[in-house]
Amino acid sequence: MKPINIYALTRVENLSLISRLERQMSLRKRFLHVKQWEMKSLKAFTDHVTDCIDDAVSFHFYYSFQIPKLGKEFDLLRISDDMVINIELKSFPIADEGIRKQLTQNRYYLATLGKNIRSYTYISEENRLLRLTNGGRLIETDFSKLCEDLAMQKNCYEGNIEELFIEERYIISPLASPDRFLQGEYFLTSQQIDIKKHILKQISRFRQTHTEDDNAVCAQGFTGLPGTGKTLLLYDIAMELSKKQRVCVVHCGSYSEELKKLDDRLKRIDFYQCNSDESYDVADLNDYTAYLVDEAHLLRRDTLDMIIGIAKEKQAPVIFSYDCEDIIAEGEMDRSILHAMEKTDGYKSYRLTNRIRTKSELSSFIQAIVQGSRNNHRKEYPSVSLNYANDIAEAERLLSSFMAEGYTYICDISTSIYGENADISDKNCVIGVENVSFKEYEKVVMIVNSRFNYDDKRCLRSDNVEDKDETVSPVRNLFHGLNRAKSKIALIVIENEAVFEVFLGIAQGWKV
Repeated sequence: MKPINIYALTRVENLSLISRLERQMSLRKRFLHVKQWEMKSLKAFTDHVTDCIDDAVSFHFYYSFQIPKLGKEFDLLRISDDMVINIELKSFPIADEGIRKQLTQNRYYLATLGKNIRSYTYISEENRLLRLTNGGRLIETDFSKLCEDLAMQKNCYEGNIEELFIEERYIISPLASPDRFLQGEYFLTSQQIDIKKHILKQISRFRQTHTEDDNAVCAQGFTGLPGTGKTLLLYDIAMELSKKQRVCVVHCGSYSEELKKLDDRLKRIDFYQCNSDESYDVADLNDYTAYLVDEAHLLRRDTLDMIIGIAKEKQAPVIFSYDCEDIIAEGEMDRSILHAMEKTDGYKSYRLTNRIRTKSELSSFIQAIVQGSRNNHRKEYPSVSLNYANDIAEAERLLSSFMAEGYTYICDISTSIYGENADISDKNCVIGVENVSFKEYEKVVMIVNSRFNYDDKRCLRSDNVEDKDETVSPVRNLFHGLNRAKSKIALIVIENEAVFEVFLGIAQGWKV
């Protein structure tokens, strides 16, 4: 998205000409979509600015820019070498606190640019201009101050603004970044906010209409692919529910050290670590007003039944967060826990679809190879490296080369070149796949050996999978391991021409 001359845009009165002008100004192969209800405010705003600055007729602003995936929108932005000016347009009066909150949130997103930030809101109906001070106060101001800031801007940026905003900077994991979470240095996406509102509304309705004699439970959950912000949403809901009463969070998997840090500092929330090979006594989870379970797809069945049972007894809501693995072949994992969870009486489910952490190119490729789809929408995968090895020796040389380039080898013991009994703890840049949850790596390399194949439905499978525990499926481990990559992935295929041919076909955009 490139900046536009908003003065020129507001001088055109004829709506058909506006549409033509939008088409001319848009550089994204789509209409700019000027909001007609903002046109009056935009025109009044440009009138004031041009009254103050003679050459303002040539000023360019980014209009109605939205950070991809996050749903965060800015009305007007102007970015120079050392300053960002953000102006929000309002046609009708709005409460000052709402304005202050919006400008404060905008400042958080803009802070990643590393420049001074000037934040304004213009209300056209009242001809009122407000400014957010550096101290976070909202004050009345006039256009002379705004124009002074505009005049100070030199060498204004006119490139594609999307290149300045990297979405993953704004999304954190409470476990990977506990300090940032505890300090509130994050914002939810619009989709996360929407799901949060629905969940809290359902809890409020349940508490108003049910009694202890009902033997009912308010069970809800949300799922999504890796990188959609499930853990952040769950922990944020826990923070909201714990403002008045104590709640508990049951986390399935590792990260005991991070959980202890959160547990020590958040007294109104108790954190429990639940490993897949152990269960909890009911007494451990008594006396809470809400139960939240992260990585719920890793629960044991007896632990799931216990949590549902005590939630009914306490008339306490229970919320599950779990991975969406629908694209993985049915035979590769045991889905009985998910089926039992979703069949709970009155269960309401939600789905996160906006992937933040993994860039779209990598996400598209990972899903395509798991599904064996050559009819994918992308035609190029410059961040994907495919490599073939005729034997273990060749694979070791390739792997060493990638690790020397800064790739992290995410090792699945069942397919590792080091063997199932190898100790990888002393090897640099090698991480066991069981230890990568909530972690991110710039570049990831993984191994695909002769255990992999494609079935008649063109789904990636692994042979000799006798134990249906979902944590041991090589396909599942490959899927989750590759999803830890932020910028690049590499695959080394060993002695498996059939699978390599499909990978290559996907990468080159072949069609069936």
